[in-house]
Amino acid sequence: MEYTNLPHTDIEVSKICLGTMTWGNQNTEAEGHEQMDYALEQGVNFFDTAELYPIPAHPDRLSLTEKIIGTWFKKNGNRDKIVLASKIAGKAPFTKFIRETGFSRDSIIEAVEGSLQRLQTDYIDLYQLHWPERNTNYFGKRGYQHSADDHWQDNIHQVLETLRDLIREGKIRQVGISNENPWGIMRYLEESKVHASLPRMITIQNPYSLLSRQFEVGSSEIAMREDIKLLAYSPLGFGALSGKYLGDRLPKNSRLSLFPNYNRYIKGNSVTATQKYYELAQANDLSLAQMALAFVNSRPFLTSNIIGATSMKQLKENIASIDVKLSEEVLEAIDTIHNEIPNPAP
Repeated sequence: MEYTNLPHTDIEVSKICLGTMTWGNQNTEAEGHEQMDYALEQGVNFFDTAELYPIPAHPDRLSLTEKIIGTWFKKNGNRDKIVLASKIAGKAPFTKFIRETGFSRDSIIEAVEGSLQRLQTDYIDLYQLHWPERNTNYFGKRGYQHSADDHWQDNIHQVLETLRDLIREGKIRQVGISNENPWGIMRYLEESKVHASLPRMITIQNPYSLLSRQFEVGSSEIAMREDIKLLAYSPLGFGALSGKYLGDRLPKNSRLSLFPNYNRYIKGNSVTATQKYYELAQANDLSLAQMALAFVNSRPFLTSNIIGATSMKQLKENIASIDVKLSEEVLEAIDTIHNEIPNPAP
């Protein structure tokens, strides 16, 4: 395993992070425990979760993922071996059953207290805002369209004050953002620069893969110049970059067979690009999944690559991608395909 530090800290994390959003829906508690056991044996010490998980969000399954992690901690007593990240759900129509008060002080405190209880821990290493409160483009929206109906009042100072108080209480250690755009990233950073008592956002958890490289357009420069690095999620595009959906296949119990609305990685030019990446991988004796993950692992703005799997076979292949190093020729060929079909999936 390879390791890096969470930016601006001495917290060492594995470059492969174990994603958990299927536990409690597609995966049972026992399967979640098995995945954590194996990941830890392979040197993965970084786990990412959220109060919203498992996905898709549903009142009957709310926060089951955190509970599964909590029972694993209780069973094994190895909380000190894991760097643990979680998130507060943002305000959205599909989260009204959680709360409708966004990132108010009471909401953040309630969310952190709930996660601590479910996770059976006294602290969370990295606490993240799952997506912005304001109307902006995330979750598959390509461009920003301003809306007169956006009544968001800039509360970033107050959000950081609440997070600062939770850090002082020892309930969280560091803070990050997720599904953010360049404006939001810089807005948080500037607020903490102007007000030295406020905590600094240290990571951005955004989608990034061969099919979705929008992070490079504006956020990657911020990541490098400001040292607020990427936690890449969906590095396989909901499994599309395993190649299992090519040829109009829809394997039984696959994510996209169970949840057809999550189809942005298998539509239009995404299919054409995936086929080209598959052929490139084959020509270089690589599996498409490992080539796709190795590409993400190689990015200079990356802190950790969040992999997820519903089977142990997938998990083993994904973790092993850390040992795959792509040649300059393969990286150049990847960029050739990208230039021909740039960012087919938003």
